Amino acid sequence: MPITPLWAVDVYGRVYSLSTAGQRWERADDLLLELKRVTAGRGRCWGVGCDHHVYLNIIPSETPIRYREETYENQRWNPVDGFTDALLPTDRWPWSDVTGMNPQPLHSFQLPARSWEWEGDWYVDQSCGGEPSQTGGWEYAVDFPANFSPDKKWNSCVRRRRWIRYRRYIAQGTWAKIPLDNPRKPPLPLCDISCGGWEMSDQSGRYPYLWGVTQQGQVWFREGIHPRVPEGTSWEEVDVPKEVAQLSAGPGDLLWALLWDGHLLVRTGLSLDSPTGTSWVEVEAPAKEVEALHVAVGVSVVWLLTKDFKVWFRRGVNSHNPCGSGWISIGGEMMMVDVGLNDQVWAVGEDRGLYFRMGVTASEPSGSGWIPVSAQWGNNKVVSPPRDERERSGPLTEASQGSVLSRTDSESDPQHSAHDTPVLEAAASSVVPLEGSRTPTPPAEDAPLASQQEAPKAFIPASDSFINSLVSDRDKPPADAPPEEGGAAPPALTAAPAARDAPWMNVDLEGAEAARGAQPAGPSAGAGAAATYALGSLEPPHGAGEEDGPAWAWVSGGGCDVDADSPIGWLSPTGPLTSSLSLTPVQSAAWSEQRRQERGRGEETSKKPLERSNSVWVRKGSLRWWRDWKPQRWVDVGVALEQSTKADGSKDCIFFVYYTQYDEKKYLHVFINDVTALVPVLRDVNHAFAVYTAQSTRQRWPLVLAAQTETDMSDWLSLLSDCCCQCRGIAGSPSTQALWSTTSKGDVMVHEPSFSLEASANTLACDLMFWRQVPGHLRCVESNSLGLVWGVGWDGTAWVYSGRFGKQLLAGDEEPMHPQTDVRCVHVYENQRWNPMTGYTDKGLPTDRPMWSDESGLKECTKGSTQPPSPLWCWVSEWAVDYNVPGGTDKEGWQYAADFPVTFHGHKTMKDFVRRRRWTRKCKITLRGPWQQVPPIPLSDVSLMPCLAQSRMEHIPVWALSDKGEVLCRLGVSPEHPAGSSWLHVGTDQPFKSISIGGASQVWAIAKDGAVFYRGSVSPQNPAGECWYHIPSPPRQTLRQLSVGRTSVFAVDENSNLWYRQGLTPSYPQGSAWELISNNVTKVSVGPLDQVWIIADGVPGFPAETPGAVCHRLGLGPMQPKGQYWDYGIGGGWEHISVRGNSSEAPRAPHPATAGPPRSPAPLRPLTQPNGNAVSV
Repeated sequence: MPITPLWAVDVYGRVYSLSTAGQRWERADDLLLELKRVTAGRGRCWGVGCDHHVYLNIIPSETPIRYREETYENQRWNPVDGFTDALLPTDRWPWSDVTGMNPQPLHSFQLPARSWEWEGDWYVDQSCGGEPSQTGGWEYAVDFPANFSPDKKWNSCVRRRRWIRYRRYIAQGTWAKIPLDNPRKPPLPLCDISCGGWEMSDQSGRYPYLWGVTQQGQVWFREGIHPRVPEGTSWEEVDVPKEVAQLSAGPGDLLWALLWDGHLLVRTGLSLDSPTGTSWVEVEAPAKEVEALHVAVGVSVVWLLTKDFKVWFRRGVNSHNPCGSGWISIGGEMMMVDVGLNDQVWAVGEDRGLYFRMGVTASEPSGSGWIPVSAQWGNNKVVSPPRDERERSGPLTEASQGSVLSRTDSESDPQHSAHDTPVLEAAASSVVPLEGSRTPTPPAEDAPLASQQEAPKAFIPASDSFINSLVSDRDKPPADAPPEEGGAAPPALTAAPAARDAPWMNVDLEGAEAARGAQPAGPSAGAGAAATYALGSLEPPHGAGEEDGPAWAWVSGGGCDVDADSPIGWLSPTGPLTSSLSLTPVQSAAWSEQRRQERGRGEETSKKPLERSNSVWVRKGSLRWWRDWKPQRWVDVGVALEQSTKADGSKDCIFFVYYTQYDEKKYLHVFINDVTALVPVLRDVNHAFAVYTAQSTRQRWPLVLAAQTETDMSDWLSLLSDCCCQCRGIAGSPSTQALWSTTSKGDVMVHEPSFSLEASANTLACDLMFWRQVPGHLRCVESNSLGLVWGVGWDGTAWVYSGRFGKQLLAGDEEPMHPQTDVRCVHVYENQRWNPMTGYTDKGLPTDRPMWSDESGLKECTKGSTQPPSPLWCWVSEWAVDYNVPGGTDKEGWQYAADFPVTFHGHKTMKDFVRRRRWTRKCKITLRGPWQQVPPIPLSDVSLMPCLAQSRMEHIPVWALSDKGEVLCRLGVSPEHPAGSSWLHVGTDQPFKSISIGGASQVWAIAKDGAVFYRGSVSPQNPAGECWYHIPSPPRQTLRQLSVGRTSVFAVDENSNLWYRQGLTPSYPQGSAWELISNNVTKVSVGPLDQVWIIADGVPGFPAETPGAVCHRLGLGPMQPKGQYWDYGIGGGWEHISVRGNSSEAPRAPHPATAGPPRSPAPLRPLTQPNGNAVSV
């Protein structure tokens, strides 16, 4: 780690530096120099003197700073004298710059300041174009201006040569005054400066820019700062809409300014091409009732102080978003704050001590707590002479002719007055105790509290006419006030001599330090015990503040290269308090005083924990973003996840995406509270995932991002999912009432329902549902409310969920994970067209689909270019012709049609001019998840009987279909043994393709030919039932999937139509007729409350949307079992949904008692048992 200094200014204007390799503060060699403020950068420090001049201190280095001055001597040839300096009137000057436009005789070059000296005299550059020349440095040309060369020709009528002289910067290690601009008008007297910009995002390592603020609120920019010109050349005024009081420039392209009215301005458009930016944007302070006091900027952070000395942190600040997104309160009360290198934070506390923010890292920019800077104090290596000797030795420098007062001091909150717990301020000088630090002795326990409260507080007056206000409120203490026993005697009070003028001094600041050093006189000190100090006795002869350490007014860490892990001795916290406790000295002392008083009274110490501060945690990275507008393409972006933790433990997060469009920096942001799903998606690039919000779900425009590796994508998905769950208060495994779903990619998603999900009034919108991912890979999932979840993989393997339902994992406990595998097939289509000469060939028409394509024919897919869905998959077979294609094939696997695209069939006719066949290849994925395999029969469908949450069942009926269409019943299934014990085959006349069991053991099934069957006499005593009853299908329709609820049956046909079975009664459970409800449906799920959810084939109004959207049927009720309309939710690649575990009913308000007989003569219905016989509602 390089050795770098920390710069600070005390209330007297004295400048100190503290090296990272040292342990002692070093005062500047110029003992007469007094600065108001300093701003440090890499290798340098700028300061504003009390004379309003700007000073510069360059850190000494082995490399000298040299600047080359050059001028050109020009001559013209004439026939009499040859080459002379007698030029034509239209020629350039005899001595000029390289362009010839400006005269530059040798005697016109002067040193810009006393900090420079000449290295030697002028000499001729003997090289031409970098090559040695034998012509004495002359270059020849035909005329001015022209291309010069070292070769003299017959037509060379003009010549020139370059003269060079070097000057060296000799003021390294000292404070050098920056000369005023001449002849340009210099800025008005400056009151604040800030340097930054040496780490511009476009290019790093440049010299800093310098900004200044005048006393009239104008903003100026220092031009011409260069490695060879460290002082710069001139000032340029930057227009501002309002008067500025203070500003701060970060190492990058951030610049914030504080207005006199307490608001803030942010400069936008800062870049290397435009160092002064383009425009200002106004930002409000954190609190309207309290104005801002001070602002400090880093690379990507902004810290703020308000007039009540509260510390604030700005969220979401970035070069793409310089204004940020919101304020967060940080613990501690400070008077000044500064952001240094690596975004480390330094501050001046209310006790005028220096503090450092612990734990500031790239991932936690707000840090964890304040600790004091505990360096050693002492006199400088050159002893400072007394004030009266300085007067006789000579005049003071111009820098010591003013006041060090700043706006930070002048606008203190009036509430922070001398009577606000001053004894607590004196009782604790730091936040975290350090070894070797000076801790004032706390007041005696028997001292009256009133006497302790009279100690003056470290407060600096605000006005220039402050002498009367400084001493008018100080009463002379009683002469007989004895000193406190065992304590130090009060300082002696002397009267100012009348016959001798007091030497010049910063009376306001010295009075403040004297007030800071004052201690309570003792137990007998009255209300007027504050001392009155004579002006001549405020500073001791050997330098005020040198014994106990200065009272700081300003600090700058822009040149101090430290980080959270730096092994620096004066930043080592020790003691009982941890750095995570952000306490001010007042809070720390108050807590200690409270504990001491309670122990003195013999009372039990309070168990109330100390207040913890807010914090910000940030994770940054690089991803690719799919820009879904023209030109549509993948864009490299930077992302950042910012999490804010409040003092009460609540958290909120923001996800930022930073990109550049047409050289303009822009950004997108998503509030994690608004995220509804994080779903891996299949795109033309691997490792892609989509971020859904309620708005993007309605607009069908999710934020699609892609990572470079599968590990990066998994890390980001896990991180974002954890933040979403924390913000929503979701922890642990899914509950037994959860909604389960799968995507076309095989990911398992879960939603935790609420009572309002199925409420008839104020129903939760479907696009507001939050889905989180459960590890695993399945094709479909079925559940019930007793904690039973079964799933079927793409290869037909049955799995049962082995996680802990609704239980939050304890520390060190992990979700039980088991190895899980899945196999699925990847298909490509070979297409051919017939022609009369050669028959079927791969030579199609120009308008035809590619001869190797996907099923839609829109994308070209060859066997060589087709890859597994993701790198997690691996091939386990070779390409082969697939004969199991809907519609059938011939003996070679071909399907025929009249043209592309129409319906294909398995036999050739005279009108068939195109054909296709499907090639398939198997791939396998291996992962770990909370799933246990149920051997040994592969399944194609599974169904669990839905029931209410309060139900008690010894064995839960589970029906399934094998991959061959056989009907199976699982025995021995219970919440304790979710996998059951064995399979029971149920006889059928033909293979089935869909099965579902509803309330009261109603079993419905669909055969592969579309016929519908009902299984009769199913009961706990007879789990397999007795026989199948055939139920007619809808006219001219073939059903493919159905779902049975408590009292209703819904089915989906091959044309994506949804049907409802009418007339279901306990006496006639087969129903009477089918009624068409809706179209555009691929899957349906009916829950234990007869709620209806579907997977829609598409979303109306969004034809480009990927098939598969979650939809909820609204308007369901006892008198309206079919519902009224659909609520479309998240979509784009959803495969299956199961709501059969959600039996959460909204609480019903009790009906008021009716006066008189009932209006209906119908008899009262008897109460029905849960999962008993089907009842009509």
